[in-house]
Amino acid sequence: MKFKKILAAIDLSPMTTTVFEQALKLAKQEEASLKLFHCLRWRGINQDALLLIGANVSHNAALDEELRQHRQERLQDETDQTRTLLEGWCQQAAKQGVSAEFDYNVGEPGPLICGAARSWGADLIVLGRRGLKGLPEAWLGSVSNHVVHHAPCSVLVVQGDALPSGYINVHEG
Repeated sequence: MKFKKILAAIDLSPMTTTVFEQALKLAKQEEASLKLFHCLRWRGINQDALLLIGANVSHNAALDEELRQHRQERLQDETDQTRTLLEGWCQQAAKQGVSAEFDYNVGEPGPLICGAARSWGADLIVLGRRGLKGLPEAWLGSVSNHVVHHAPCSVLVVQGDALPSGYINVHEG
C-alpha cells in the first residue's frame, strides 16, 4: 500500500518526538505529504471550579470570571507553544524534502484526529500510545484506541514505554 497523505497526531507527551520522527521517515519513504495535528483540551469553568474549590462551595460570579480568564491564558500559552513546535517540525520536514503543514483544534483528541484525517483525506494516521492499561486507561481514556476504531484510514500506533522500545502496531483501516 502506498501512502500519499500522512497525518501525525502530536500531543506534546514524551512520545511526541518519536511520533514525529516515525511519521517523517514514512513520509520520506512514501514520498507523501505530512500534516501535523495537535488537540488542545478545554475544560469548562465549572469543572475547574470543582477541582479547585470543591463541590460544596456556592456559586461565585467573580471566581467564575477569574477561572475563565486563567483558562483562557493557559489555552493561549499552550496554543503559542504548539504553534512554535509544529512550525519548527514543518521546517525540519521541508529541509528533508517532505511537504508538511500543521493544524490544531480545541476539543477531545480522538474524534478531532479522526475528523482531521477525514477532512484532509489522509490515508495513514501516526500517533503514540502511552501503554496505559486497566484503571489508568479507563480513567484517562485511550485516544489511540478511539482512533483505531473510528479512523477513516489506516493507523500506525507507536507504542509507549509499557512494551519494548520500537514496537509498532499497525492497524489497516
